[in-house]
Order: sequence, then C-alpha cells, then structure tokens
Amino acid sequence: MRIIGGKLKGKAVNPPAGYKARPTTDFAREGLFNVLDNEYEFEDLKVLDLFGGTGAVAFEFASRGAAKVWSVEMARENASFIKTEAKRLGLDNVIMVRDNVFDFLEICHEKFDIVFA
Repeated sequence: MRIIGGKLKGKAVNPPAGYKARPTTDFAREGLFNVLDNEYEFEDLKVLDLFGGTGAVAFEFASRGAAKVWSVEMARENASFIKTEAKRLGLDNVIMVRDNVFDFLEICHEKFDIVFA
C-alpha cells in the first residue's frame, strides 16, 4: 500500500501480516482523489475518516495538506497501527480516535468539511 499524492507521494504504508482490516486499494483511492482534487483545495480542510482501518485514506488526506484529519477506529491494534504510522510519516495533522464510530459521532462537536466512511 502506498500514498498516492501530496508531500508523501510514493511512501509505503505496510500493515503487519495478519492485520484485521483491508486497506482501500491504491486504485480505488486514486480514483476517489482524482474526483476530490477537482472539487476541493485540501489546505485548511477538516476531514473525518470513519472506520479508519489501515489509515490509508486519512494518510492520503493528510499528505495532500488537509489541516486536520480525524481517523476513528475501534479496534485497538488498528488504532495503534494508525497512530504509529502517522508519527513515523510525520503527519502531525492526523488525530487518531480509538472509539466506536457511532459513539464518537454522538459526542463530537467538531464540524467537518469532508466525511469519509
């Protein structure tokens, strides 16, 4: 798995063997971000990535300059991986939230420009 665009374009993100989430494929992310690139300037955007999984989508938004990206993931191992990888990649704009998505949505008062689920 690799980051498709932005300042970290081409950087690999490799979950460990046996990881219990499937990443959004490079092909699917490339298509998604081709569409989003035509609609948004990523700088200053607040993005919410629900069901973070591997963090691939959150890392992509962060690499492209989103101001803040919240990644919500309930599984402890997955949340730990996302947090560790964000730190390794130097993505200070990724905020890892380990919580049930539906519980988080009930208590969150932040307003987001893009929500990915």
